[in-house]
Amino acid sequence: MSRAHNFAAGPAALPTSVLEQAQAEMLDFRGTGMSVMEMSHRSAEFIEIAETAEADFRELLGVGDDYHVLFLQGGATQQFAAIPLNLLRGRSVANYVHTGAWSAKAIKEAGKYCDARVIATSEASNYDCIPERAAWAVDDDAAYVHICSNETIGGVQFHEFPEVGPELVADMSSDILSRPVDVSRFGLIYAGAQKNIGPAGLTLVVVRKDLVGHARPQTPSMLDYAVHAEADSMSNTPPTYTWYLAGLVFKWLKDAGGLQAVQQANAHKAATLYNAIDASNFYRAPVAVPYRSSMNVPFTLADAALDADFLAGAKARRLMNLKGHRSVGGMRASIYNAVSQESVDALVSYMAEFERERG
Repeated sequence: MSRAHNFAAGPAALPTSVLEQAQAEMLDFRGTGMSVMEMSHRSAEFIEIAETAEADFRELLGVGDDYHVLFLQGGATQQFAAIPLNLLRGRSVANYVHTGAWSAKAIKEAGKYCDARVIATSEASNYDCIPERAAWAVDDDAAYVHICSNETIGGVQFHEFPEVGPELVADMSSDILSRPVDVSRFGLIYAGAQKNIGPAGLTLVVVRKDLVGHARPQTPSMLDYAVHAEADSMSNTPPTYTWYLAGLVFKWLKDAGGLQAVQQANAHKAATLYNAIDASNFYRAPVAVPYRSSMNVPFTLADAALDADFLAGAKARRLMNLKGHRSVGGMRASIYNAVSQESVDALVSYMAEFERERG
């Protein structure tokens, strides 16, 4: 049976060629007689996997030697606490831009450790945009300014990154490696793996080296970036198999032409879907056009009573995981790097068919 068209928000679609390579190497990785998931993280074989993956990630994103790249556990959610514990550096204030559900979670968690001030929010318009930079009330004494570059649930994305006085920190969980980024503009970037990097279980943290080593004394060792940096992300047993699969995805991205080529492919997929929505009176995208995400496309039907029928028809056509997040309803198509243009075309074709029949 052919593979489904997978529009899941995360864990999300992985490249078929990556899964096939992992399948081929499952029982015997390059003559070792072992699966990678059975290997010691201290073995020469796994050290090579880890070092190659980090080198390829650095090359793809353009990460300089003045940054650590940490391969950690705990999900991006754990970083909501780790960031203030490491980056406050004796200060008591951090600034947050509130653009949706994931920003809200980060703000709530940071509030346990500092004065997490919301300096801009799009709450009044139900998070359908990014607040204009001119309206941000950045505090001069803030240790950092935190943004979520792409809100997975609401489908709102920063297409340009702001200039701020304090360190800029970004949760890039749902759009990392989908486009080129000037890493030098950030003090710290973090991302859960399960959308554009690999399976769940791994989190990448890219942090400028001069920001490491200032954690609060009471910071748990496993939340202290200095501990992980000193141990090359192996202060405890890392998620080895997820790290290995991430490395395969990095190779796949390089073979695809790097992030410039990936960005072009993603832009074409997004345009295909948004154009179909905008050309219809039956479907609606709730996000203001300039802030629409190229990764997560929420949309609604003209009559919510038809949602269940739409989803049933989609499932019958193997268009999977289109139900919107429970907090907002409607539909959501997540079209990450590994989701093909063919899958998007199949979705658009079904949407037109459903509108003809039920619109």
